[in-house]
Amino acid sequence: MKKIASVVTALVVAGGLAACSGSDGGSSGSSTITIGSIHPTSGALAGVGGLMDDGAKLAVADINAAGGIKALDGAKLKLSSGDSQGKAEVGQSEAQRLIGDGAVALIGTYQSDVTQNVAAVAERGRVPFVIDVAVDDKILDQGYKYSFRVQPDATSMGTSGAESLAKIGEDSGTPITSVAYLHIEGAFGDSVFKAFEEEAAKQGITAVKEITYPATNFSDATTQVREAAASNPDVIVATGYFPDGVLIAKAVSELKPDIRGLYGIANGAFDDGSFPQASGASGQEVLSANYHYDANSKRVGDIRTRFEKKYGKPMETASILSYQAVEVIAAGLEKSGSDDPEELREAISGIEIDDPLLAFGGPITFDERGQNKNATVIVMQVQDDAVEQVFPKDFATKDLVFPVGSNG
Repeated sequence: MKKIASVVTALVVAGGLAACSGSDGGSSGSSTITIGSIHPTSGALAGVGGLMDDGAKLAVADINAAGGIKALDGAKLKLSSGDSQGKAEVGQSEAQRLIGDGAVALIGTYQSDVTQNVAAVAERGRVPFVIDVAVDDKILDQGYKYSFRVQPDATSMGTSGAESLAKIGEDSGTPITSVAYLHIEGAFGDSVFKAFEEEAAKQGITAVKEITYPATNFSDATTQVREAAASNPDVIVATGYFPDGVLIAKAVSELKPDIRGLYGIANGAFDDGSFPQASGASGQEVLSANYHYDANSKRVGDIRTRFEKKYGKPMETASILSYQAVEVIAAGLEKSGSDDPEELREAISGIEIDDPLLAFGGPITFDERGQNKNATVIVMQVQDDAVEQVFPKDFATKDLVFPVGSNG
């Protein structure tokens, strides 16, 4: 495999500050290559969807400011955005529109059901689709050749979440044998839970109580958390999106069940930088097993600093993944020397990016399913109103507190 990281890093470093004052894409005297970006930029998930679209815009601006795609005579990238509205059928129609308008590749989409539809469109259109965020295994289990996922899939999320929880309990001298698992209804929550349940049994976690809640019109988690507490678990585990994650944390804080901790897996709230403020005191010491930007990387720090300066909001992990997805496409364009979607697909399938922006255990490289082989799950924890990386120690920015409340 050809290592591409040096090319991508050089483009971004060279683009750096110049990109902050430049445009979000477009051409300046050279050909233009269009990338389609599909995210929920309206509706309940518009906050994260907008940040992800902005992350993609910043990547395009950085690459263009650094000279564009060198292998194509400095061709500039252009980002065309589509709003899925959080609906699978809308995401599908937006993908069709973007491909019809000339997009040579797509990124997206944050939600698994939307991503499934977009992946099908990309396959039919023979256009590469780089998934920034969407966890469900089924997306890549179709045998698609044009879809690639940067983040971990549901199996690795649930499996690693169970492994990490068991190891945390063991290391702290308080083995975990029972959990109550709250998750959102639908492919996302179901798939992560099933993977967790299977691995938990292997790890000696013998009692797993499953409790689901609706994906819409969910405004109070008290009933679900009370049901979870009734099973007398060692830990309450939660998988879902930001709004419901905040509700669960607040309900746990108010009901004060006798547990060792609240632990998210693939949770869209617990490791988001705005979670401590949104949840208040109820968010302190909450744990989260998830993919995460590499907080120890200087390159990540530079990108996040410039993003916040440009857009006025912190750049969270989902937005970093959108930035990374654009880098994957740019690296494929450099490797192939072509903007033909089929040649670009071939290049991406054999790519190796050895300086990922996420806290991964190795370079970004895709297996035969299109899954990043080295996508890694780590554990974060809210400490002193900040999200810190705490496990494993190789990625830690602070020491883990477990059981919660044991150090203050």
